[in-house]
Amino acid sequence: MNYVELSAIILYFVLVIGVGIFFFVKSKKSESEKEYFLGGRNMNGLVAALSAGASDMSAWVLMGLPGSIYLYGVGKVWIAVGLMLGTIAAWIFVAPRLRRYSIVADDSITIPQFLTNRFMSQHKALQIICAVVFVIVYCVYSASSIVACGDLFKTVLGADPRIAMIVATAIIVLYTFLGGFNAVCWTDFFQGLLMLAALMLCPIIAVFALKAGSFTPGTSAALSENYYNVLSSGSFDWASIADIISGFGWGLGYFGMPHIIVRFIAIRSEKDMKRSRIVGSCWTTVILIMSAIVGLLGRQLFGDSLSDSQSLVFVTMVRTFFPAFLAGVLLSAIIAAAMSTADSQLLASSSAFSSDVYKSVIRKNASNKEMMWAGRIVVVVIAIVAFIIASSPSCKGIMALVECAWGAFGAAFGPAILLALYWKRFTYSGAVAGIVTGFVVDMLWYFFLSGTTGVYEIVPGFICGLIAAVVVSLLSKKPSQEVLDRFEQAKQPVDVSAAK
Repeated sequence: MNYVELSAIILYFVLVIGVGIFFFVKSKKSESEKEYFLGGRNMNGLVAALSAGASDMSAWVLMGLPGSIYLYGVGKVWIAVGLMLGTIAAWIFVAPRLRRYSIVADDSITIPQFLTNRFMSQHKALQIICAVVFVIVYCVYSASSIVACGDLFKTVLGADPRIAMIVATAIIVLYTFLGGFNAVCWTDFFQGLLMLAALMLCPIIAVFALKAGSFTPGTSAALSENYYNVLSSGSFDWASIADIISGFGWGLGYFGMPHIIVRFIAIRSEKDMKRSRIVGSCWTTVILIMSAIVGLLGRQLFGDSLSDSQSLVFVTMVRTFFPAFLAGVLLSAIIAAAMSTADSQLLASSSAFSSDVYKSVIRKNASNKEMMWAGRIVVVVIAIVAFIIASSPSCKGIMALVECAWGAFGAAFGPAILLALYWKRFTYSGAVAGIVTGFVVDMLWYFFLSGTTGVYEIVPGFICGLIAAVVVSLLSKKPSQEVLDRFEQAKQPVDVSAAK
């Protein structure tokens, strides 16, 4: 065990817990549901942008993606391309309209609330369906972050991965439990900066070391013929086409990822939105490009020595070229990537349950304080379930968990969010049909067809959800004039004060 690296990681843990305690003390002065779950809609542009990015890029961007490119070559970059295009599209087409519409739609603070209020409906079916999907999928998604923390501590420090997962889970729950949305966003802000620094510094220093002759590259067997070919099979056959379709399919997830798009709702002004759009798009683009470079450079540096542990390319590079304490700081970026995703997921699922199920169905007269404690209890429950999934012997690892959860959210909510923002004729029944169809088709494809077709399940799920939502909307009664007027109102800039 490297105690110098460990000390740097412990300092990082102290920082994020301190942020949680700070906002817990601060929130005592103004306890409210909107403050805890949405930061009072007062998030500045820079924090919102990095928080959205950091909550998106889980540990796979530092372990899974570089490892895949290290092992298989350039043909695996299509996921990064899809994600880069998806995040830019979300900032341009979803962020401004969703922020405005959520304010106009009775000051909605969760995605299920927005989808219900958008239709001015008194029915609770949509909110309950959304909350149930949230809780199920976030248990799986949060498990991927817990697994990443366990793998890192096992590899770097030689610690028991189960104990590491318990410690990581406890810390994530603690600062989310205490500080709510503000704590999550500000820790994500620091985590986003740390991830960016790590991915920028590491390959640059490695290249300098190679040119200076201070590092001897590892030996490699002959690279596969198509290692540097963007077509994984070397030709435009079905295998390459499926990889490209699936890669672009990952980008569809951004339109329906609740823990990411809720950041759009929290931004305090139109001016901050413009700043967030630029910073958020640039941050994600740089992160994905540098992650791919780490994978390719790792092959040049270490040859075939990591063929059986390709996910450790970034870890090995950091420990090779940096002194122990700085290496510990940079390796904290992996923990940051895992924790920044898990905390956002826990908060999104707890807000959906407490606001859309507890207050709407179980306790309609619940006070703000009671609502916040209900949310905090759900945070703990989901974290426990996620830990059980992560520690299960049948757990398939980080990338498999992320892929499953990302596909389910994108297929279920992506079509509904886009239609809600851009189609007047969209109806409540259409939203229910789209969400249920997208989720069910995604799950069925995942279990029965993804292996044989090679196509990521989010693609057929998204398409079927979109078709179901449009068809059912056209067969349903047209929206009322009041709903149509609200749709037009949401096109114009809206001040947060309009929601108060």
